Order: sequence, then structure tokens, then C-alpha cells
Amino acid sequence: MNSEKKDMAALALDREKIIIRTSVTGIVTNVFLAAFKAFVGLISGSIAVILDAVNNLSDAMSSVITIIGAKLGAKQPDKKHPLGYGRIEYLSSMLVAAIVLYAGMTSLVESGKKIIAPEKAEYGISSLVIIGVAIFVKLILGSFVKKQGERANSGALIASGSDAFFDAVLSASVLACAVIDLTLGISLEAYVGVLISIVIIKAGIEMMMETLDDIIGKRNDAEMSRKIKALICEEPEVLGAYDLILFNYGPEKYYASVHLELPDTMTVEEADRLTRRVQLNIYHNTGVILTGIGVYSYNTTDEEAAQIRNTVQKAVLSHDWAMQMHGFYVDMQEKNMRFDVVCSFDIDRREAFQILFKETQELYPDYAIQIVPDVDVAD
Repeated sequence: MNSEKKDMAALALDREKIIIRTSVTGIVTNVFLAAFKAFVGLISGSIAVILDAVNNLSDAMSSVITIIGAKLGAKQPDKKHPLGYGRIEYLSSMLVAAIVLYAGMTSLVESGKKIIAPEKAEYGISSLVIIGVAIFVKLILGSFVKKQGERANSGALIASGSDAFFDAVLSASVLACAVIDLTLGISLEAYVGVLISIVIIKAGIEMMMETLDDIIGKRNDAEMSRKIKALICEEPEVLGAYDLILFNYGPEKYYASVHLELPDTMTVEEADRLTRRVQLNIYHNTGVILTGIGVYSYNTTDEEAAQIRNTVQKAVLSHDWAMQMHGFYVDMQEKNMRFDVVCSFDIDRREAFQILFKETQELYPDYAIQIVPDVDVAD
């Protein structure tokens, strides 16, 4: 099985190469497009074409920052940063977003000036051909960048690919304005410049908000969570996997903790072998490092304990905000029980605990009860 699995360090290196190679392609293409569009805009006097060229230039600059972020983020962990430098990529994304916002606001001001003091744009056939070629190139570039982004699982590249497709649409609107101007004598390019500026500003804000979500900490990735839990539950001794929390330290850099529900008949030595096997399996298949594995004990030999569990679970899940109960264990001799409940964000955890404790204590007044209200962090 190991022969079929690629070393995670090699995968990380491949990812870095893909990002850099694709970004360089984007830089070269966008610089040429910016030069052509700037030339067309200057000789025709079209502010919309010039702004489209500025947009291409900002795309090229974004690719440069993406490369720098990828290189710095790939640095190996050291004593000062033992969990690596992966989050630098998020900082570089913030810088890209700031550049996009600045370009959009500058473009909006210039377009507004053109509306207040109009200047007639002069288009030629060669100008229209260049803009048409630029649209075609952007479509090809967008398809390539997005495909490479999906291959490297790079959100930055995927976003760049989508942005390139969007740029092609914007350039098409500029081309349409030029055709309307030539055929009908109606100049719309300043107004299209405003539209382009607004779209650029909107893209910058969305990019910044998405990056802020990554820095602040987002909800667990649903697909990743399901995959990890499914891999863990392939072990026959594991009755359930709960409380999975993914800690993100940059794209493709995850640490995690989880609780496993195991039979109460397992020895510590058996549990140790199992958890080590699970850690290796998860790392080889997902690249996620399980830094902590907790254990819940599950009653396997007492039918009365199973009945108590069912009774308590029915009472707990009667509440709309109680999403799941797990980690249940009851000691019949010592007269104590313990369990966790995943609560939605519709209720305060302290209030949830008070309600659950009161109801469970009424059902089993002779028992010492320990309840942990968990936060709904995973899908």
C-alpha cells in the first residue's frame, strides 16, 4: 500500500512548482496583454481600454505576490515557528486584495472624470482586433490557470482562473462599446469604465473577506471531515469518530484532533497500537497530522447500560438545538454516567448544560452525571 502513496513532502514540492510555473505563465501573459491594451487605449483615447490594461497589470502583480507567498509559505518549520510558515500565503492574498481594491478605486475616479469631462475615443480596426485577441487569450489563460489550481488544490490559482474568465467578459464589454461607437456614434466607454471599476472593487472586497475567514478560522471543511472520519471508522474496533477539529496553518497544511469511541474491553496497549495506526493512515491518505486522539469508552457487555443510553439519548435529542450525543458511558456499580452533546449555535453552551443536566438528573436521580456540551464545528 505504501508504494502507491506519494511522500507528502514530494506532494508539497509538486504543489509549489505548479503554483510558481502557472503564476509565471500568468505574469508573462498579463504583461503582454497590458502592454497591447495600453497601446490601444492611448492611441484611441479610450479610458475603458486603459483601465482594462491596468486590470491586467494588477493581475500580473498578483501573480508575483502569489509566487512570493508560495515560496515563503513552503519554508520548513523551525524553532521560532514549529508549525511552519504556511499562513504567509494568506498574508500575500491580503496584499493582492489590497492591490485590487486600489486599482478599482483609482479606475473609478478616472472613469468619473471622463463622464464629467467627456473625450471622444477613436477606434481603428487594428484596435478592435487586438482587443478581440486579448479576449481569446484571457479565456485560454483562465482555463489553464483554473485547471492547474484544481490540480494543486490552490484556492489562489482557482480564483485567478475564474478572474481571468471574468476579465474576458469585461474586455468583451469594452469591445462592444467600441463597435457601438463606430457604428452608432454613441460613446459608452466612460460608463463601462465605471462598471469595470465597480466589478474590480467588488472582487477585491470578496478576496479580502475570504482571506480574513481563513485567518480568523473557518468551519471544518465538510469533505475533508467526512473523509477523515470514514478512514478512521474503517478500523473494526472504532465504534465512532467525534469532535474532529482541523487546525489550518496554510493551504494544504492541517493539524487535527479527534475522539474515538472504543469498546470498554480494550487494553491500553491495544488502544495505543490502534491510535498510531490511525495517525499513519490519515497522514498518508490526506496529509493531515493528527496531533491528539482522545478516547471514549463504550459499554459493550451490559444490556441495562444500553437501555439507559437509549433513554438519555431520546431525551437529549428531543431538543432542536441538540444535534448529536456521543461518548456515552455508564458505570452501573459506581452509579455515574458521562456523555457529550453537540449543540447548535442557537443556544448558549452554559444554558444547554443546565437544561440537559436537570433533565438527566430527573431521569436518574441516583447517578452522578457529567455532561460536556460541544460546539458544532464540523459537518
